[in-house]
Amino acid sequence: MPLRIAVIDDSSADASNAAELLNDWAKSRSEMINQALFASAEEFLFAYSADKCWDILLLDIEMRGMDGIALAKRIRAENDAVQIVFLTGHSDYIAEGYDVSALHYMMKPAESEKFFSIMDRAAERLRRAERTLTFKTSDELMRIPLGNIIRLEASRNYVNIRDDSGRVYEVRKKLGDFENELDYRFFRVGRSYIVNLSKLRRVGRSELQFSDGSMIPLPRGCYDAVNRAIIERL
Repeated sequence: MPLRIAVIDDSSADASNAAELLNDWAKSRSEMINQALFASAEEFLFAYSADKCWDILLLDIEMRGMDGIALAKRIRAENDAVQIVFLTGHSDYIAEGYDVSALHYMMKPAESEKFFSIMDRAAERLRRAERTLTFKTSDELMRIPLGNIIRLEASRNYVNIRDDSGRVYEVRKKLGDFENELDYRFFRVGRSYIVNLSKLRRVGRSELQFSDGSMIPLPRGCYDAVNRAIIERL
C-alpha cells in the first residue's frame, strides 16, 4: 500500500520544494507514495474529517490561521501512529514538538540528504508499527490497529467491526473479504464471526467471552478448534 503523505504549508514555494523532494526520495527508495498539498491547517482538517488514513505529515509551523503546532496537537489527540515532521525557518519551537511526539524538525529550505534521512526514519517507524485494518463505512474511511479489534461479525450484507473501545463500525462487505487482511491472532468461528484470539477472556462450550465483557454464541463443534487455535497461534 502506498504511503500517504500530506504537505501542509501556506508557502507555495516551500510546499512545491517538499513535494519535489518527496518524489525524488520515493524514486530513489522504490517507495510508492500518494501525496497531497494543503495550503492551511484548516484545509487539511476539513479533508481529515472525512479521511483519517495518513501516514506522514510534513507541517509548516508558522501559518496563517491555525499554526502547525496546534494542528499537530489536534491530530495527535486521536492518532498515535501518524509520523509528524515539522518544517520551519526557526528553531524556537523545538521544545513544543515533544508534546506531539514529532519525528523531527527540518529547517527550511529542506536539503535533500537530510530530507531523505528523515523520510527513511519515518518509513522505518511505520514498518515497525502494528499492522492496521483499513475500511470504509458509510461516511468515513477508517484505519484501526489490528490489536484494537475484538471481532468481526457478519450481518446480512454487512460486517460489524467491534473495537476495544466499544465502538462498532458497519461495513458493506462480506466477512470472507477481510480474512487476508488480518493476522495470526484472528480465527474464523463458524459462518458469522472472525474473532481476535488475544481478546478472549473465556472459552465456554457454548459461548465466547471477550476482554470487553461482550459475548457471542459458539457454534456446535467449534470449542476444540478455538482452543487449538489459541495454543498454536498465541
